[in-house]
Amino acid sequence: MNVLVLITDQQRSAHMSCSGNKLLKTPHMDSIADGGVRFTNYFCNTPICMPNRANFFTGQLPSEHKTRSNGINLNPELPMLTKVLLSEGYHTCNVGKLHFQHLAPRYTRYRKTEPISLESIIDWWDGKVDIEKTQDYYGFEENLLANGHGDMMSGHYYEWLKEQGYDIEDYLSDPGRISKFTYETRLPEELYPTTWVANETVKYIERAANGEYENKPFFLHCSFPDPHQPVCPPGKYKDMYNPDDVELPANFNDGQKLLEHDFLGKYIKHGFEPVLPTLIDEEFARKFTALTYGSIAMIDDGIGRVLAALDKSGLAENTMVLFLSDHGDYCGDHGLVVKGPAHFRSVINPPLIWKVPGLTKSSVSDSLVSTIDIPGTILNLLGVERNKQLQRSQGLDITPILEDANKKVRERCLIEHDEELLHINRKEAYRLRTLVTEQHRLTLYDGFENGDIFDYKNDPGEVNDLWSKDEALKNQLVEELMREIINVQLKFPTRKAMH
Repeated sequence: MNVLVLITDQQRSAHMSCSGNKLLKTPHMDSIADGGVRFTNYFCNTPICMPNRANFFTGQLPSEHKTRSNGINLNPELPMLTKVLLSEGYHTCNVGKLHFQHLAPRYTRYRKTEPISLESIIDWWDGKVDIEKTQDYYGFEENLLANGHGDMMSGHYYEWLKEQGYDIEDYLSDPGRISKFTYETRLPEELYPTTWVANETVKYIERAANGEYENKPFFLHCSFPDPHQPVCPPGKYKDMYNPDDVELPANFNDGQKLLEHDFLGKYIKHGFEPVLPTLIDEEFARKFTALTYGSIAMIDDGIGRVLAALDKSGLAENTMVLFLSDHGDYCGDHGLVVKGPAHFRSVINPPLIWKVPGLTKSSVSDSLVSTIDIPGTILNLLGVERNKQLQRSQGLDITPILEDANKKVRERCLIEHDEELLHINRKEAYRLRTLVTEQHRLTLYDGFENGDIFDYKNDPGEVNDLWSKDEALKNQLVEELMREIINVQLKFPTRKAMH
């Protein structure tokens, strides 16, 4: 069976019409749920791009694969989903964003000593990347990169853009746009990265259908860089949704209370930082959300073209399809935007829809699932022998849930989150751990006595912190967190028998 993974960047699960959004229309994302399972309790194991994408491909938590934050390159020697599939005779292809290596130098004083990254935006612009080395990359035989966010991109997409005769000097005239929440792109729809990713994915499907890969089964990773900020949908998508029609979340004003939070308060006060939550006013919240909806609508149209190509090729009947995002965005929840160490549901609960021909049926599952469960489950579904799978995976096989949406596989999910904030005049790091059960979310902050406890069922907006209000519940959840941390620790290297 073929595997098609459709992944977006920084999209929350509520941002699909099939999950109940009354304004945003996503008919093509929804269509995957027609015959597939939509998961309401899918949680990423890290709500930051690089770590959770590493989680997906290794089946390991950051404490094991060591890409604990953005800017730490994934070890290419690690066992990975793509490498296992290569050994099983699959052709593997990526189109779009991977984010296994750093996209850009964080701070200019480290620029001269930082090694060249094949995914670096600036290294591509400076002509320092050897394009040939981007093939056979982390187990991908074919690799068509779109590195970056919004329209600030490099990679093979950037090379293609130059070939279209676009004014590259004009394109590079405002590299600071990555530090903005929203931005009005100069690119027309037909040259925007979302269009390129969808078109190149369609071309790959056509090549596969024509037997250009020796009729091997394929693993195709179609990765859209949007709706991550700077949010800048082009053409008709920019005005597709009216900010006045956006309904702000009921907990929007809760953000002011967070300024007094022992741990989160000082980080929220920092203002813009790509890995920190930022407070906004109502007018901007509506604008940001409307533009986010436009970006998602454009992705949805691209997914529609990809799925249509799959149907036309005759490969749909033998291709499992996954739609997901690496993590979410507050997008107005608690008066915040972007992502960070405030582990509200909007950032740790991205979408996951999984369709397997002959196995799944249209259903919604409330069972707990996490990112590290995905690669091992894919390999099990493909019939890969157990001893050839990811031997250091920390995930569980969720095939029973795909067969029956009411089945339960895990009782809790563990979220690891480490970040270093390296600025010219200061160096600061934080670490937190979160435990999610079907009813509760517990978060502990390293170095702080107080944590957070929220009741998902009775307080879906997460505004009533139970940490100081229910001692018995706190003790129970802290013990569960400790036991889960012990449970996921791997026993490697394995001990050899002694005679």
